[in-house]
Amino acid sequence: MGGMPLNDMPWWRWRSNVRSALHMLSDPAFHEDTWLAGAEGYGDVTDAVYRLVEDTWLDSWSAEKYVGTIFRDSQEAALVDLAVLRVLRIMHQVGPDAAVSAYLEHHAWPEAVRAAREAHVRLAAADGDDPDVRPRSLEVLRILTRAV
Repeated sequence: MGGMPLNDMPWWRWRSNVRSALHMLSDPAFHEDTWLAGAEGYGDVTDAVYRLVEDTWLDSWSAEKYVGTIFRDSQEAALVDLAVLRVLRIMHQVGPDAAVSAYLEHHAWPEAVRAAREAHVRLAAADGDDPDVRPRSLEVLRILTRAV
C-alpha cells in the first residue's frame, strides 16, 4: 500500500483497511510465522476480519454497493464478497475469540485463503502494488491512513 495512489478512490482509507485484511488473510506463510507465532503488531484473524467489515458493513451487504467509492469495479466487488462470505462462515463456526490455530485447521480455511488471495491480488494490481510483498503491520497501516 506504500505505492497506492491514496487520493484516487473517494474512500481510500476504507479501501486500505480492506486491502490490509485481505492481504493478511491471503498469505499462509504470514499465518504461520506471524499469527501462529504470536508476533506483535499484526493483530490476529479476528482483527483482520474486523478491518474487513468494520466500516464497510460487508457482513451485511454486498461490496457492489461501494463500486466507485471503495472498489474500482464489479469484479473487485465480487471477489471481495466471496472472500468475506468464506471468512465469515468460518468465524461463525469457530467463534470470534478462537485461537488462530482453530481458523487455520478449519476444513474450509484453504478456500477462504484462496478467495482472499484472489481479491487481494486484484486490488493490489489495480493500485499498482506488488501483491507478494509481506503484509505491513497495523502501525504502518495507521500511519498510511493518517497521511494526506
